[in-house]
Amino acid sequence: MKALLLENIHPVAVENLEKAGFEVELRSKSLSEDELVADLPGVTLLGIRSNTHITPRVLDAATDLKAIGCFCIGTNQVDLAGAAERGVAVFNAPYSNTRSVVELVIGYIISLARRLPEKTEKMHAGVWDKSAKGSHEVRGRTLGIIGYGNIGTQLSNVAEALGFYVIFYDIADRLAHGNARRMKSLDALLAEADVVSIHIDGRPGNLGMFGEEEFAKMKPRSLFINAARGFLVDNDALRKHIESGHIAGAALDVFPIEPKAQGDAFESPLQGLDNVILTPHVGGSTQEAQEEIGWFVSGKLRDFVVSGSTALSVNLPAVQPPPLAAGARLALLHDSVPGVLAELNALLAAEGVNVTGQYLATAGETGFVVTDVTDVPATTLEKITANPHTRWVRAYHARR
Repeated sequence: MKALLLENIHPVAVENLEKAGFEVELRSKSLSEDELVADLPGVTLLGIRSNTHITPRVLDAATDLKAIGCFCIGTNQVDLAGAAERGVAVFNAPYSNTRSVVELVIGYIISLARRLPEKTEKMHAGVWDKSAKGSHEVRGRTLGIIGYGNIGTQLSNVAEALGFYVIFYDIADRLAHGNARRMKSLDALLAEADVVSIHIDGRPGNLGMFGEEEFAKMKPRSLFINAARGFLVDNDALRKHIESGHIAGAALDVFPIEPKAQGDAFESPLQGLDNVILTPHVGGSTQEAQEEIGWFVSGKLRDFVVSGSTALSVNLPAVQPPPLAAGARLALLHDSVPGVLAELNALLAAEGVNVTGQYLATAGETGFVVTDVTDVPATTLEKITANPHTRWVRAYHARR
């Protein structure tokens, strides 16, 4: 079995998969659609980060692919529905780099409030500009968080400890942490926040959600932070409001178009502004976070291929069977229609196969059932495969 890991995934992932018996190839950059189509035949597991896009054409070419690991939080770079239709599981790391992103955002806010980018640039130019003009503490300011998920809530906790008043807006029903206040609308948040920080996901409906209208509604001389997704924000509109003085400063870690490899050229309409911090998508790029992500996602990939576990899969029904201590295991991905489970169990009984455990779940039009048995005759696998509702069936055996 071969695993292909792209975009400088942490070496701990290589170690984890090699121990499970995979031949692992590690590459430093992302691949284009044509490159993926050419390189994926023969690959069982694919590891990517945010810059590699898995399209229907790529999935059609990846005839040996069983699972994709997104070694990051986001999964919008993958055709999740297409992967599910083809029985390819997709996993991500929803928690592993949360703290790293939060610490970066806090650093942004303090740096902008104290005008550190401007100060350090002048010092490097030999100018001693010792002045408190335009420099402020963050204590007592109001932080507005758009998106109150894993990152938004932890940012809320850390910011409150620094003395911020925290308000948030989320379309989902989220529990407020500490003294944070839920706002009834985005407009209400924008009118009150001294700092606005975006932490929403990359679903297509969020494309361009923050533009000219939203910037105009922000509190005068407020700060803007985007460490979520580049395509959420109209950066041309942001530049206009920074140049007018309406927005006092901004920091961005993500961009609509990002270079594919280390050292490639980068362009943004926000370049050249001394009160704007631009970083190359490094929110989760700490040694601690990358090692944790490498270990976590590679473990999910390994467990799926080795034991049939889909725990925390983002596109297949989540089933987490216990370790297989003895006998064999059947993992069946199938169309979610009435009667499939009954047919499976009737077939196993007719074949004289004794069931020792069964674990199942459905999601949308897909069902997944893991059945532990004493043995799996070859004829049984052939008959399950012949069922028109079977997408794939795999057999596993306890290690001796």
